Amino acid sequence: MRRALTVAATTAALLLPAGPLPVAQAGSAPPPAGRWSARDAESFWTPDRMASAVPISRGGAPAATDGRGQDFDGIPVVGRMFVMKGGGAYFCTASVVASPGRDLVLSAAHCLLGTDARQVAFVPQYTAGNPQPYGMFPILRDPAGRSKVWIDPRYRQLGADKGATLDVAFAQVGPDADGFPVEDVVGGNRLVTGATYAHKKVSLIGYPASAARPRLCVNRTTKFTSTDPGIPGSFLRIDCTGYPGGTSGGPFLTRFDERTETGDVVGVIGGWKTGGDTPDTSYSSYFGPDVRKLYEKALAGARVA
Repeated sequence: MRRALTVAATTAALLLPAGPLPVAQAGSAPPPAGRWSARDAESFWTPDRMASAVPISRGGAPAATDGRGQDFDGIPVVGRMFVMKGGGAYFCTASVVASPGRDLVLSAAHCLLGTDARQVAFVPQYTAGNPQPYGMFPILRDPAGRSKVWIDPRYRQLGADKGATLDVAFAQVGPDADGFPVEDVVGGNRLVTGATYAHKKVSLIGYPASAARPRLCVNRTTKFTSTDPGIPGSFLRIDCTGYPGGTSGGPFLTRFDERTETGDVVGVIGGWKTGGDTPDTSYSSYFGPDVRKLYEKALAGARVA
């Protein structure tokens, strides 16, 4: 699998589907488990701590690459997801998806699997030079203290390989420190399900592990059907260079509007081998009826006080 060494914070770091790796403790201690707000997140996540966070995952089969990835300053609707466990820190990529409550983000299931009892925060358009341009949005917690994350239960049962076609997760985030919901602050991508596997123009955005800025590539997608019985299913595939550890959960965007800096999200880096086994070809679970049902489940869950 790509990104499957130790998931250290280097561009050679590959993915571990089982979850994140810790980094050294620094700065203030995390808040008590029962308390988690935007102000708590901002207090914990100092610029130094954010810069040293280690990615939890990323996963693409070897192939010639037509798309050339390049670092850029990012867009508000895409950011890093930071996860705390004690004094450790972890991250992957996530994006805001439009919803009635204006408070949902989208990532890969393998990124958020196992974060139920941890404090998690979404940071839109993070860069090392400007780590919190739009503040922080903590994933909300239910009365039992579990993070409000929705993952298809079959993915939890089958695991990252057998359940690769279900590698999608939604999470509900709370308002920023000023009380504004994330979609009001940065906008939201439109979730599209039931579309084709083959798109002529897709913008792929992700946060490589050791990069100071996110990465952008524009290329077409094709349908990839796995011949590995251990990882069954069909997936979106895109050839884009330089997407190592940390880019998991990054959105596949079509119909990107430069004015609003949003688009239609038709996939996230994940799926086959949790996103792939080289940095230059990436995959996504297909966004079909299962993803639509999961989104509707998240909408219903988000409405529960």
